[in-house]
Amino acid sequence: MPTVAPLDLEGHVLFAAFLGDIPVFATAAGALHRLDGGEKITDVHAGLLVAIKDDHNQTLITGGEDGKVLRIAHDGTTTELAHVPRKWISVLAAGPQGAVAYAHGKSAFVRLASGVVHEYQEERSVEGLAFAPKGLRLAISRYNGVTLRFVGAESKPLDLEWKGAHTGVSFSPDNRFVVTSMQENALHGWKLDGAGTDTRHMRMTGYPAKVKSTSWTAKGKWLASSGAPAAIVWPFAGKDGPMGKAPQELGTRANIMVTQVAFHPAEEVLAIGFIDGMILAVRLADGKEALLRRPGKGAITSMGWSASGKMLCFASEAGDCGVIDISS
Repeated sequence: MPTVAPLDLEGHVLFAAFLGDIPVFATAAGALHRLDGGEKITDVHAGLLVAIKDDHNQTLITGGEDGKVLRIAHDGTTTELAHVPRKWISVLAAGPQGAVAYAHGKSAFVRLASGVVHEYQEERSVEGLAFAPKGLRLAISRYNGVTLRFVGAESKPLDLEWKGAHTGVSFSPDNRFVVTSMQENALHGWKLDGAGTDTRHMRMTGYPAKVKSTSWTAKGKWLASSGAPAAIVWPFAGKDGPMGKAPQELGTRANIMVTQVAFHPAEEVLAIGFIDGMILAVRLADGKEALLRRPGKGAITSMGWSASGKMLCFASEAGDCGVIDISS
């Protein structure tokens, strides 16, 4: 059994990640807890709504009820990137070259490292944002589809249409596919590498609950998702991705729902967090399972691997968090 260093925090913890070698945990109340030679606490927002890791430079990007977008370094140093009074910032994306996207209402914004801000208006509320793996291309998910824009370019945006509310969006790491999570119990995908504007649809349905967590393998061969009593893992290695193919189901546990998924940074190993606080690691090649954490007080809300892949930090809605050392 791997060793678990527990950390009990007060209230709902939204996010857990490693910034470099330092595990950080962000609470809904707006406090950031860093385990750096002891526990260090920084108050960053009056109510935190969203936190993401910027893998390009090992920082945290956060948005809050105070209308602020912040970049937080591993030592707790905070830089304000945007402040929109009386607006809630609940949608973020981190891009290459220090670019950050955020949204409120029907407006999406991209702030470049230079401080220049580009604004994009949509006809419906912006629900999700994602940058392509290379180049400054932004996906904006909304009601009835996704808009793809090249930041700062005059070119006409590409609209990917599909009826329904698209609540989140991501690019595959190889830039061949765009996948959204939907308000209904489904994922939806488009293939981007067809001739010209050929964007073929992929419907990924059959979930008993909404998909709130997805994770790609490093090279984009697999996409794992929550929303079922197992991690649902779709194959994307082939030319047409999961079209006509059934997903794998990993870590099946009767009626206990998966709430978070996180692929290992190098291996095809998936960490699966459940509604009862349990965490499993499952190897895709043979389905072999390893128990990383027994059930706890609350549902797993976030998981993050260290760069080496030897440590996994996790957060829960009841505040029982921790770091798992899987090298022991």
